[in-house]
Amino acid sequence: MIHLILFGPPGSGKGTQAEKLIKKYNLFHISTGDLFRAETSRKTPLGLKALEYMSQGMLVPDEITIGMLKNKLSELNHVSGIIYDGFPRTIAQAEALDKLLAGEEEEIRVLVALEVPDDEIVSRILKRGATSGRSDDNDESIIRKRMEEYRQKTSEVFNYYDRFGKSRTINGLGTIDEIFDRICAELDQHI
Repeated sequence: MIHLILFGPPGSGKGTQAEKLIKKYNLFHISTGDLFRAETSRKTPLGLKALEYMSQGMLVPDEITIGMLKNKLSELNHVSGIIYDGFPRTIAQAEALDKLLAGEEEEIRVLVALEVPDDEIVSRILKRGATSGRSDDNDESIIRKRMEEYRQKTSEVFNYYDRFGKSRTINGLGTIDEIFDRICAELDQHI
């Protein structure tokens, strides 16, 4: 099974590329937000624990998130692999994910980070803001704060997997198909 981490700042085209990768490689997209919503709406024991933290404005502890991830992975025997989106965000989460996958004799094959210059990101998001209805897509200072938060959270994880030779940076400029071709060329080396 392919386990791929896809990184990219808001506006980098990560969502667009993830959709194309899912279709081409028969992958399942996992985001922690989706996991939390599914577990809490079904009122599972982990979902209820997560709600306790979330209702107090606290971050959900890693062990609960990993438990939810383990549950989801056990349901996914019909796919060729997983794209992790928004997870792991810390080295502790990366280590916990690696331990979980090792228990299944699996591993993260590659972390792909889309690299796009800041001014291009701002331009893309402002353009998206004209139709998205999101107020944070229309304010350049908020966009730049989101980009900085992304860098702070993901740089540690990128460096963690880079120590194992698994992190790759892909040029995120060009047409959707050009960027997709670059990502596929990288993935094909790891499949």
